[in-house]
Amino acid sequence: MNWLSCSLVAALFAVIVFPLRADEKEIEKVRVYVGTYTGPKSKGIYLLDLNPKTGELSSLRLAGEATSPSFLAIHPSQKYLYAVGEIDDFQGKKTGGVYAFAMDSATGKLKMLNQQSSQGAGPCHIVVDKAGKNALLANYGAGSVAVLPIKSDGTLAEASCAIQHEGHSVNPGRQKEPHAHSINLDPANHFAFAADLGTDKVYVYKFDGAKGKLTPNDPPAADIAPGSGPRHFAFHPNGKYAYVINELANTVVAFQYDAEKGILHTIQTNTTLPEGFKGNSYTAEVVVHPSGKFLYGSNRGHDSIAAFSIDESTGKLTPVGIQGDKIKEPRNFAIDPTGKFLLVANQNSDSVVVFRIDQMSGKLETTGIRIAVPTPVCLRMIAKTK
Repeated sequence: MNWLSCSLVAALFAVIVFPLRADEKEIEKVRVYVGTYTGPKSKGIYLLDLNPKTGELSSLRLAGEATSPSFLAIHPSQKYLYAVGEIDDFQGKKTGGVYAFAMDSATGKLKMLNQQSSQGAGPCHIVVDKAGKNALLANYGAGSVAVLPIKSDGTLAEASCAIQHEGHSVNPGRQKEPHAHSINLDPANHFAFAADLGTDKVYVYKFDGAKGKLTPNDPPAADIAPGSGPRHFAFHPNGKYAYVINELANTVVAFQYDAEKGILHTIQTNTTLPEGFKGNSYTAEVVVHPSGKFLYGSNRGHDSIAAFSIDESTGKLTPVGIQGDKIKEPRNFAIDPTGKFLLVANQNSDSVVVFRIDQMSGKLETTGIRIAVPTPVCLRMIAKTK
């Protein structure tokens, strides 16, 4: 692939992954969908409105009912939303579920279209491919990944592919068996990357979107330091770099990415914790700012978001600060379409809090904005223009 092709792919990737990054004057509000664990407090997926100028949150309402629709993915058309159901019994089988919803463009409400098996226990992460033809998901409990084709009406077909990971690593309490924790696609939609906490590997698969198939790449994985526990994964907008956050080691590994061969080359490892911290902490989410200038990672236990600047010529990270104000068990977080605000889902304190992003340094500034949301797990956003 020549430099022009790479540039076009990177540009297309930025448009697809951040399709809502319009001039903020055109954005009237941002809809924030919140995946949750259901129970006494929650009934399913909730919806908030974010003011893109002030960061204020308002109008919490139930968007759609489902059982523990934890992680969410929005279809590129913005007509459909998909969620993994963290259940342990789907239609009499010991597997999780996957839900398909139609989105009401006027109200944001969700209508259940259908459900399918996740092909494994403990589904925990889901993405939709760039063409909107397939949903890819990771099953933590089973240690497997699967692909479910998306039909023209937004409904999900039965899985077209399911792959079981094998192996273990050095932590006897958490790594006796594989635990696939996330799955992501590269900018060109050619390769899929599955971070597996149990085996200390980021598995790499060739992705055939037309057939909904995954096949192991050569080499089949990037090895992470033993005991690290890779959890979530993110690409840089330019497509040249990628990052994995490690739950057990509290580290972020930076990679250089060979887009032609689908190979990750490790270039750096950074801690997400402040020097001298002695308690227990486990990372969760990793997100690259749409500008490509900053990276953020969440620390549960330490109850914070770690911020890094990114050297865009090398992909390396430099710590710029750790923010912990009103953060408690930060399971997932997301950056709004304008790139101005970072929203944190506090799973164990039933709230979503908002931080302003300093556009020069990447530091997170306290806004004092907080809204009660029952057991929030995942945040996904859609901009509504005037």
